[in-house]
Amino acid sequence: MALARGYAATDASKPLQPFTFERREPREDDVVISIKYSGICHSDIHQARNEWGNSKFPMVPGHEIAGIVTAVGSKVSKFKVGDRVGVGCFVDSCTTCASRDLDLEQYMPGLVVTYNGVEADGKTPTQGGYSDHIVVKEGYVLSIPENLPFEATAPLLCAGITLYSPLRNWGAGPGKKIAVVGMGGLGHMGVKLAHAMGADVTVLSQSLSKQEDGLKLGADHYYATSDAKTFETLAGTFDLILCTVSAEIDWNAYLGLLKVDGTLVLLGIPEKPVPVHAFSLVPSRRSIAGSMIGSIKETQEMLDFCGEHNIVSEIELIRMDQVNEAYERVLKSDVRYRFVIDMATL
Repeated sequence: MALARGYAATDASKPLQPFTFERREPREDDVVISIKYSGICHSDIHQARNEWGNSKFPMVPGHEIAGIVTAVGSKVSKFKVGDRVGVGCFVDSCTTCASRDLDLEQYMPGLVVTYNGVEADGKTPTQGGYSDHIVVKEGYVLSIPENLPFEATAPLLCAGITLYSPLRNWGAGPGKKIAVVGMGGLGHMGVKLAHAMGADVTVLSQSLSKQEDGLKLGADHYYATSDAKTFETLAGTFDLILCTVSAEIDWNAYLGLLKVDGTLVLLGIPEKPVPVHAFSLVPSRRSIAGSMIGSIKETQEMLDFCGEHNIVSEIELIRMDQVNEAYERVLKSDVRYRFVIDMATL
């Protein structure tokens, strides 16, 4: 076992603090990664504060990992020492399950999440990217294109794939009208990706305070949802609406913005049930759906797409000892648009 240094949540009510723990010795199919940058996802805050009720402590958060390969096992063929790599939201999955589907593995049984989970042995806690290194099976390590700025690539491992997957699944492209609800850490990635795919992109935000940013990042239109006229003007407009917020909104009003056969996809996870009236769906054959990250195959596809189009996240780089302050700022939407920890400051 090798000692690792990081920051951990030791209790739901306490701030993250320095933490030393053990990583497993690398096996023949493992890749050892020196973590250079780790993005902060809102789900890190939910988990560290046990807001979803399933947290296990002590917990080292972080599933937006960019790093450099420092060692490989004897059977590793895809990676070598010095490669730029990423690790996303899961580090293993069931390889023998009857229902296994490599294109949809994020929805299959046996998924081993990067932190706040248990490894395939059924007992060893997984610990995430707020640490100096990580050991991951080769099949769950991703290649980061050489042309992308390393620090700004880290959030692609969660925020990027969370938006890319539904855009691909629901056919975003030329001739399609896409709305992104929320101009935050997830939403700004939706704007960039949908624009690069050739779709007509609209941002639906509570106010126009980020309008200049939205248009600069690729939005064709920007509307304030605090203005009731927005819902009249845009009624029946969109093929696809991606909702990145986890706050309570008027779901029926947003469904009214869809065309016939349009779909509203939930990406943020509200704490309370989503109340929807049947008449918001039935007369126009509309759908409400959910989407969660992507498979390893699709995540690599997303990274390659971002490499081709020079897409990365808009970030604010912070020191490790600023993580608790950053959590509070995320809750206040005081970041444009994603925090990334420089792990050299650990």
